[in-house]
Parts: sequence; structure tokens; C-alpha cells
Amino acid sequence: MDNEKRIFIAFLLSLAVLMLWRFIVPPPPPAPETNPAKTAAQSTGSPAKPQAPGGSGSTSPTPSADKLQTLPIRVGQKPQDFVIEGQLYRITLSSQGAVVKDWVLKKYPDENGHPLDVINQPACEQLGFPMSISLADASLADKLNHAVYVGDQAGSPLVPPTKLAFDYSDGHVAVHKEFSFTTGYEVDVQVSVRNAEQLLPVQVAWPGGFGDHSLPVKTRESASRAVYGRPGSLKRVPQRKVSQALTIPGPLVLGGLEDRFFVDVFLPGSPEDVFRIESRAWNPPDWREKEPPKPLEVMLGTPEPKPLAFRLLVAPKDLDVLRAQKPPLDSLVDFGWFSFIAKPLFLAMRLVYNHVVHNWGWAIIILTVVLNVTLFPLKLKSIQSAQKMQKIAPIVKDIQEKYKQYKINDPRKQRMNEEIMKLYKEHGVNPLGGCGPMILQLPILYGFYELLVTAIELRHAPWILWVRDLSAPDKPLFHLGSFPISLLPTVMIITMFLLQKMTPMTAVDPAQARMMTLMPLMFGIWFYALPSGLVLYYLTANIVGMAQQLLINRMMPAAAQPPAPPPARGPRSPVAGRAVAVKQ
Repeated sequence: MDNEKRIFIAFLLSLAVLMLWRFIVPPPPPAPETNPAKTAAQSTGSPAKPQAPGGSGSTSPTPSADKLQTLPIRVGQKPQDFVIEGQLYRITLSSQGAVVKDWVLKKYPDENGHPLDVINQPACEQLGFPMSISLADASLADKLNHAVYVGDQAGSPLVPPTKLAFDYSDGHVAVHKEFSFTTGYEVDVQVSVRNAEQLLPVQVAWPGGFGDHSLPVKTRESASRAVYGRPGSLKRVPQRKVSQALTIPGPLVLGGLEDRFFVDVFLPGSPEDVFRIESRAWNPPDWREKEPPKPLEVMLGTPEPKPLAFRLLVAPKDLDVLRAQKPPLDSLVDFGWFSFIAKPLFLAMRLVYNHVVHNWGWAIIILTVVLNVTLFPLKLKSIQSAQKMQKIAPIVKDIQEKYKQYKINDPRKQRMNEEIMKLYKEHGVNPLGGCGPMILQLPILYGFYELLVTAIELRHAPWILWVRDLSAPDKPLFHLGSFPISLLPTVMIITMFLLQKMTPMTAVDPAQARMMTLMPLMFGIWFYALPSGLVLYYLTANIVGMAQQLLINRMMPAAAQPPAPPPARGPRSPVAGRAVAVKQ
């Protein structure tokens, strides 16, 4: 008999022994009920006392035939909303899923003037609400996110500092969620999920995006980013770059979502916690675009079977608020590459706002005047250099005419440059001297831009009359075709033309001169889409520049330009002779 037959016969004999054993040996009697909490809950209909997380809602397993029937039953009768309202926020939690339905920052209105709710309600109806849980068993997680929990507080609204706990158990699986609300923007959260035998690894999600959802979809998606890491070395992932899920293992100090002015971050309680980023599409009503919106979703979870504990910070990007956190989180306010300019500018502007004027528009004007007066000596040197360039402009043109027939790669072109540089040296002209103020102006301009689009103090900050938001573009008076025409940028372009007419021109090439004449228009068109506070800064700088230029023109009247000497006939340019003619 071969081995396969022997194995088959042995299998049949073993099966027969097992079947006969059930008839020969009787089963043990059923174990008596040892869970008084469950018995009381089932007999009176009242919920059992909630258990603490970690060992919550479980009893020691008994040697019964069905070990899953050892957890007390805790099921709510119907969904109920719990409101927690303090001076800074109003948060609404639902007992259905024990999730957050509203998170309103009371001090900040949205674009429509309503209290700002940072939760995208329509998207969360499809994708799930913040504080929903995720498990390895997706069907079980879906059941727990739609189950009705039992809350341990009565009355509404609750006033922080306070705690609110939710419990649910169907006898097989128990969930405990506990929220500790502070008088600040921070909330402590504990979540545990267990079956009758052990705790389960769990993740908590913030789906549906975050921020001011009254903005147009494309506007808010362009500003939406995931952020994680440590203060001072944060990494940011724009929404458009999240094509597939990203998992970031610990240790992390923070991980969450941000937009231009607000932040929503998990602060993990364990270095083992894992942070996850993904984007999920949803279908808004009356959506006509080709691609549906895909807001970011972030999750924090523990890879081990244990409770998940973390702090949740939903706050404005206010330097003082973030600096007061432990650890300080003021690096969440990102002023960009020129933060070394933008941050001091903001602190100086805030100083003016707090101690001189209580209007951010006038603070911008005062700071701009101070900056331009401080840079006036450099501008004076720039004008002096421009006037020297004007004096030798005919000689420079003569040298260029002499070598214009040669190609740019011809060695004789190099000789032309040598003659021009020698001429500059003899007359003490720095060809880049007129660029000094512009070189300094550009970083300051960019610093002002970063300040205006980042500092939450400038969000919805009015100036005068029609300028109601210095962080947004000026409202158009009318449209020229599809192009908006606004007052502040238009006045700024006019002042740029006037200032250019008052400033000595160093260009000797007619084509270059025409290009410089068009620069205010080309540069100004760009400002129609920039924050009105930035336009106000540049407009003020132009007006101060015009006043300074009037003073300079009186102090340093332009000298009459001497006629250009006749073209040289020899192979070398008589530069020394031209220098003598100019000095005369």
C-alpha cells in the first residue's frame, strides 16, 4: 500500500473517532451568567457604567463556549448632538459615530461673513466626519462609525474646561472615545477599540479637507496642504501632489492639515504613532467640472493593539497662539523663503498697529514711509550714478556705433566692452549703482507679499471705504472684457509713470528706453491679482519716491549733456580725449 492510501485511511479513521466521541462523551453544562453589569442593563434597559480606555468595557474571559458574549451591551437609543461652546470655539459632536459635526472658530468669519466652520459639511456627508475611526476590518469600522453611542454628559451647551466620553458595545466589540476640552484651542482625545479578548489597533481620521469652505473650490485646494514633522523642520505636501496615500512613521511631533490662515494638527502621544495622508474624491451637488474635488484626509493611528491618545489643535495661525503651545508651534506660520524679511516686517507693522494706529492699512503706509526714508541715502547715490551715466551716454553710444558691425562672438566686441569699462572707471561711474534701491526693493516687496497672504491679522482687515480686505485683491470697479479694473492698482500704475518721468534715464538705446517706458504698465497689470495691501505698499512707496525725487532734482539739477564728439577714424577709440571734452 503506498503512502497516499495510508494517509487517506488515517484521515478517515480520525474523522470517525471524532464523530463517535460526540455521542460517547456528553458536553459540559453551560456556564452561569457572571456579568452583573450586563444583567442589570438588560433587565432595566439602562446603560451600564462606562469603562476606562485601555481595559474599558471588557471582563475577564470565561471558559464558555462563546467567548464573544462577555462585553456589556451599550447602545444609544437615538442620535443626539452635544455642543461644547467657549469663548474661542463652538464644537458639535454627534452620538452617532461619536464624531465631530461642526468646529466653529468664533472669532473668525468666513468669506460670507458667517461664523467660520472648518469642517466641509457636504464632503463629510459622503466621506465621513472628523474623529471617525478606521480599522483593519473596514466593514466593522463602517458599522462603528454609524452606530449610536452613549454619552456621559447631559445638558447643552457644555462649557470648557470639560470632558465628554462616548461608549458603544454590541457585546462583541466595544469602543470608548473621550474628549477633554480646554479653554484654549487644544483638545485631548483618547480612543480605544477592543473585542472580548484584546485591544485592536485603531486610526482616527479627519476627512473632507479643512479650512474656509466658503472660498471657491480651486482657491481653497490651491492653499490646502498636509504638514508633518517637528517644529523648525516641518514638511509640507500640497494637495495637488497627493496622488496616492502616504504613510509617515513616527516619531512625529505633529501631523495634520493647513491652509493660508488656519491649522488642524494631531499631536501624537506616542512616538510609535503613524501618520497617513491621502486624498479622496466626492461629488458635490451641481458640480460641472470634469474632475471632482479631492480634499485631503489625514489619519493618526497606532500600529499596536493599544489605546490611541493624542492632542488635537484646531487654531488660527496666530504667532502668539502657536508660540504658547507645548512645544511652541509658531513655525507653522510659514513666511516663505524671505521669512528673514517678512517676519521682521510683520512684527514692526504689528508694533505700529498696537501703539500708533489701530488700522492695518495705515500701519502699512507708516511702515512704508519709514522704510523709504531709511533707504533715501542709497537712493541719492543711485541718482548721482544715473546723472554720471547721462553725462557719458554720448561717448558710450559712440563706442557702440564703432563696433556695431561685429557679431557678438567676435573678439573685437570684447574690446568694445573694455573701452566702455575704462570709460566708467575714468569718470567714477558704477554701471550697477542705479540698481541698489531696486535690489533692496524686490526682497521687501516679496516679504510684504508673504506677510499679507500668511499673517492672519491681515485676513479681512479693512483700510478705508471700499478696501475691506487687505489680504485679498482690490474689488474691481468694472471689467474691460474679462479683465477687472480696480482703483488702487490703476492709481499705482499712474504713479509709476510719473515717477519714471521724474527720474533720470540711464538707457541710451532707443529700444531699451521704449521698453523701460512700458515697464510700469506691464508691472502694474500683475498687481491687479495681488493683495490690496501689497498694492497699497507699492503705491505709498511711489508717492514717497516722487517727493524724494522732487527734492533730489532741486538739490542736484541735471547738467546739460555735451554734444557727442565726431566718430574716431583710427582703430582705437580716443577715450581720453572724450573724457576731456566731457569734463569741460
